[in-house]
Amino acid sequence: MNATLISSLAAAAALLTLSGSCADAQSGQDDMAPFPAAEAGQTRHVIRLPAAEDEDAKRVSVIVGRTMLVDCNRVLFSSHLEERTAEGWGFNYYVVTGVGGGATTRMACPTQEKTEQFVRSADEPMLRYNSRLPLVVYAPNDIEVRYRVWSAGAEQRPGT
Repeated sequence: MNATLISSLAAAAALLTLSGSCADAQSGQDDMAPFPAAEAGQTRHVIRLPAAEDEDAKRVSVIVGRTMLVDCNRVLFSSHLEERTAEGWGFNYYVVTGVGGGATTRMACPTQEKTEQFVRSADEPMLRYNSRLPLVVYAPNDIEVRYRVWSAGAEQRPGT
């Protein structure tokens, strides 16, 4: 056998092994095995999406935020959702990086009253909807991770 054929067979075997891992993930058998444990000071957030009829017509918006005491001004902070790959598996996961301080408008509030509110990051990426694998996000302990599912309508229009 030549080297090209051997490497092709090895790649096919790896793909079959990976497919088996996906099947294990669907059956609930340790679907977190490919993903690293959370580092000190971080929390691993796991989002399991339900199966959908047309997953290509859906997207997941990842919302990173924290609960803060705020006045009447609009507040947001900076962060970035960095995509990484689980070594040896090829599955993607995400890490919240670059968490900055809050930015706020500077309106004069009628009262000095502050309320506890969920303050969102300015970065809210839209990710592919995939019910076959968990969506894994690592974030600092003081950060919350939420999500929203978006669906495309059935109507398609031609571009002009």
